[in-house]
Amino acid sequence: MLCNILAGAIEKLEFMKLQKTTWLLVVIAMLFGGVIYFLEIQKQPQQSEIKADGQTIFNFQKEDIQKLIIKTQKEKLEFEKTNRENQQWQMKQPENVIANDAAISFLLNLLVEGKRDREFKISRDKIQEYGLAKPLATIEVQLKDRNTHQLILGKSNFEDKLLYAQVNPSAQSGEATITLIPKDFQYAIERDLTEWKQQKETPSESKLQKLIVPGNSEIEKQQ
Repeated sequence: MLCNILAGAIEKLEFMKLQKTTWLLVVIAMLFGGVIYFLEIQKQPQQSEIKADGQTIFNFQKEDIQKLIIKTQKEKLEFEKTNRENQQWQMKQPENVIANDAAISFLLNLLVEGKRDREFKISRDKIQEYGLAKPLATIEVQLKDRNTHQLILGKSNFEDKLLYAQVNPSAQSGEATITLIPKDFQYAIERDLTEWKQQKETPSESKLQKLIVPGNSEIEKQQ
């Protein structure tokens, strides 16, 4: 009788040990599987990401640009190149006035010289996550040969140093290519309307003095 009790107790202890070992192995397997899954998930974006260091956004030259259209959430701006040497750009929309060549030149330099940082592909239904469903701005460029190019600006990346963008996007594919470009593009297009227009020159103080100061030599000449 005592032997039977002892044998049962031993079997029970061995079963408990086996059960503990089994559960321990299950836990280890789950942890190991979780680590593998996490590493794979982390690896996937890196594998799909394309390095684009040193590659320019577009392949045209500054002198080839004939027309520039900027569409923001607030307004539409349109500029055309002129044949005038001192005033190279004319604003056509929203007003027909001489454009600020410095503001236009800053944007054109970015379009011609700006570099792609890196690129990756996403499903087209996820572009809103990058601020591209309702973009910061859409820039359209028309060249002298009538070819057109488009740049869509989205939101800033996590470090707030680059912008998500689409370069000449195609609507035919189920995927969208996202390109990271310099944040300077945001600074180039976020201007008040007055900054896009050539400022009217005002007479300098010295010229005014020549006109109003009595005894001035120019007034004396006129007399």
